[in-house]
Formats: sequence, structure tokens, C-alpha cells
Amino acid sequence: MAAELSAMSQPMASAAVVDPASLESQDSGRGGVRVKAILGRHTGFAALEQSLLEMSRGASLARDSGVSDEVLFVAAGRGTLRHGDQRHGLDPEAGVLLGAGTSYELESSEQEALRVVSVRVPALDATVLPKPAEAARPVVRRLDDQVAQSATTQREFRIVADPGCGLRSATQFVGYIPTVRAPDHFHTYDEVIYVLEGDGRFHAGQTSQAVAAGSCIQLPARTVHCLENTGQGTMRVLGVFRPAGSPAEAYYPDGTPAYKPVADATAG
Repeated sequence: MAAELSAMSQPMASAAVVDPASLESQDSGRGGVRVKAILGRHTGFAALEQSLLEMSRGASLARDSGVSDEVLFVAAGRGTLRHGDQRHGLDPEAGVLLGAGTSYELESSEQEALRVVSVRVPALDATVLPKPAEAARPVVRRLDDQVAQSATTQREFRIVADPGCGLRSATQFVGYIPTVRAPDHFHTYDEVIYVLEGDGRFHAGQTSQAVAAGSCIQLPARTVHCLENTGQGTMRVLGVFRPAGSPAEAYYPDGTPAYKPVADATAG
């Protein structure tokens, strides 16, 4: 499956940084709502589709996950997610998993605007979708409740959603990047990134681009790169990648593993 997923994005896609402020909003049909399609097929990246949902105070938006599993992450604000007769409160840094074929409605609070990062994971075989009545209930997970884990060069991450909670073929996580630059490396998965906090530079090949809070990055599998934190504090990024696995899995350009778990490093 890994080879098949990589083939979805590799022929056309290249690493890219997108500033959502430069994009036009789609017509949501509702006042006070802006929907921006940031990364996906229109940028040559078929593996994942990233959008930004911005809602003014008291606004609402009806959506359907369609043929894709969908993960949401509250970047700012508070609100409510409705699914049938269920109501789920949404606080900053809450993640939501929605299975394929799920209809839902987002509502921002009367006191705060709501900004949500959506990533859809297109199905490899969309011929069979669950009926609305059979769609799984949304799973809400808060970042602060997840365990911090170690990765390369003093980096850490917390997994928000993965197959363990029902996300079938992808992993959603928040990564913590210190000011120590990691060596150039690559992953075997396709990934989309949203910068939650901090300033830095994204290096890939002969290019180097500035990134800041709100920047979005598409990263095809096996692209040698480095996301460098050039600020004073920890940079935080929201990532979603497929196929599912560990955010710590990385390789140097020669194929050598860039990170070994403590148990492996001390074995023998």
C-alpha cells in the first residue's frame, strides 16, 4: 500500500509552501464563513487535501466528508460540532476524526471566531461508502491529553489521530521543533503541514522559503528536506501523513535511519 500511496502524488507533486492569505475563498453559501482549499489535487497532490475553515462569531457551516476520512484541528477559537442529535464542544487544539460519509455542522461560538484546519484522506477505493446511518460517530481528542513522544534532534510530537482511534490510513499529529536544526532527511509518507506557531524556513532541494504561523506545506514522500526553526521559541506544526505510522520515522539522504528508539539504540 505504501508504494501505491506514494505513486498517487509523486508524478506531479513537488514540495511547496502556500500562504492561505493569498488564496481566494470558496463560496460557502453562508455568511461569515470562508473556506479555502489550500493543498490537494489542484496543487498536484492527490494523497491528501488540506483546507482552512474560517468562521466569524455565531456562524455555521454544513459539511460532508464525502468519500474521505477527515480530520479537523481547532487552530483558534471555540465552537460546536453537530452530528445528528450529538453535540461536541470544540476548544482550541481539539482534534476531530470523521469517517467517510459523515455529514456534520460546525458552529462558532457567539464570543469567538473559529479557525479549523481540515485534512481529507481520499479513499483508494471509493466504490463502497457507508450509509449515513452506518457512519461512525465523530471522535474528539484534545492535544493536551495525548502523550509526548521523542523524535530526531530533540524534537517531540503528540499523535492526535491514527488507526488506533479509527483513522484508517493516516496519522494526525502536532510536532514540536526546537531551535536546533535537524539534518536534511526524508520520510516514506506523503504529508501536509500547517504551522501553528513560530517562524522558520523550509528547505527542499535548492530552494529555501520562509514560513510562519499559518503557512502550509505539501511534502511528497521521499523529498529530502528540513523544516528549520529560526525563531526564539519552540515552533509547533500540525501534520497529517499517509500511510499511517510514526512521525519519528525519518531517513538521511543515503537511506540511513535518522532516528532510533531508545530501546533500539541501547540494544546489544
